[in-house]
This record gives sequence, structure tokens and C-alpha cells, in this order.
Amino acid sequence: MAQKKDRRKYADRRSYLIEAVRRRRRRLRIKAVAYKGGKCELCGYSRCVDALEFHHLNGNSKEFGISSKGYTRSWSKVRDEINKCLLLCANCHRELHTKEAALSGNAKMKTG
Repeated sequence: MAQKKDRRKYADRRSYLIEAVRRRRRRLRIKAVAYKGGKCELCGYSRCVDALEFHHLNGNSKEFGISSKGYTRSWSKVRDEINKCLLLCANCHRELHTKEAALSGNAKMKTG
């Protein structure tokens, strides 16, 4: 009688695979930030890569959010998508969205 070979299961490798995907996503993000110049395109902020975000210039041409839903995509797909974006610091990104909302009548600009 043939012995059943023990096979590794996903559950056995789960934490390793999760960590490997997390590292890959981080490398892709750092590569994407460097590709866009490594600093906010409006104010020049560059101290913390985690404070830099991608803003789609035209929401209608957006195929996916760069960090959306944890998907892992190829560099060529990420590069194609970030070519449609500005690299902004979190503050400039929020200010830009507030101004866009005010211009479209969806929010009031606060001054002060």
C-alpha cells in the first residue's frame, strides 16, 4: 500500500506568504515614489515616504488605486497608473481635494 505523502498546505506557510507579499508591496511603493521624483510635486516634502500619496489627475481614467484593496500588480501596470498621477504629500493632497470639492460645489473652503 502506497504511503500518502505529506504535502505542505497554505496554512503551514500562511505567515510567510503574507509577509512576502507585504515586502513586495512595500518595494513596489518605494519604487513608484522614486519613479515620480521622491517628493511632493507641489511643496517638495520628502521626509517620510509613507506621507506621500498618488493623486489621479483624471478620476475617469483611473483603472485602480495604487494602494487599493491590497492588490499586487506588476511594475509595468503600476507605472502606467502612476503616470496618470501627481505625487503629493498628505497635506497637499487633502488641500487639493478640498479645493476640487469647493469648485464643484460639494464643500465650502475654510480659510484661516
